[in-house]
Amino acid sequence: MSVAKPATGHDARSMSTRIRHVLWRHAKAWRQRLRPRPVAQHVFVAGMQRSGTNLLMDVLDASAATQVFHETDPRAFDRYEMRDPAVIRQLALASPAPVFVIKALCELDQLPHLMATFRPAKTLWVVRDWRDSVNSAIRSFGNFVPQWQRLAHGDTSDWRGRGMSPATRELLMALYRPDASEAEGAAIMWFYRNALFFEHQLAADPRVRVVFYEALVQNPMREVAAVYDFLELPGFNAAIAGRIHARSVRHRSPPDISPAVTALCDELLARFKALPLRSRT
Repeated sequence: MSVAKPATGHDARSMSTRIRHVLWRHAKAWRQRLRPRPVAQHVFVAGMQRSGTNLLMDVLDASAATQVFHETDPRAFDRYEMRDPAVIRQLALASPAPVFVIKALCELDQLPHLMATFRPAKTLWVVRDWRDSVNSAIRSFGNFVPQWQRLAHGDTSDWRGRGMSPATRELLMALYRPDASEAEGAAIMWFYRNALFFEHQLAADPRVRVVFYEALVQNPMREVAAVYDFLELPGFNAAIAGRIHARSVRHRSPPDISPAVTALCDELLARFKALPLRSRT
């Protein structure tokens, strides 16, 4: 197996902060190799792209007990998709850290299977207000409307359509317009990816916790402490929460979103916010 250098995804922080955290990771890896411990917990960090999963990964990486794998790490991912479970199993077996943390963005529909395969396991699902997520997504990605059309017509050839319920596919077909804006296409993607949380019964699973991006950036001490407590990660302190700085929380509606799509996304966001407190931070 390749021992490729781990990647950490996009990082918009200052150079001094990035250097300090790189040095921390190297020191942590060195200490873990000196005193390796078998994996006692697998953690999947899930959610829609541009929802704050990198931010959450960073505060998990701040624990001395974790080894983290971003979707840009070629040891665990191929073009942002998780490699075969046998490969991930070998990485977990070789990990010197007791908590194995890995992104699962393209694998949202597979989370029940992944948690059953890698036991014990827990999942953190990050939810960001759909308006801010869409505004961020259209600055980073494109091709949302053609994807919408393809999925509405039943294409399941890649991760976007995998695990989608017939009811969601019918909604996509009913709402599709060839002249829809890219922002509306991104909003539809926010909907159908986050809908998987409820379609795959994750709301009732005690191994799964929702983390709201807005709460994380506005009250990091409380929210990061709750995440560490849920995962039973030791060593939480103010410096770990201090890795989170002010981020964009504008709730500014993207342009050219139809009332029907706006209502669809608002209703799904309300379902997340109505979850019992035990399921969310």
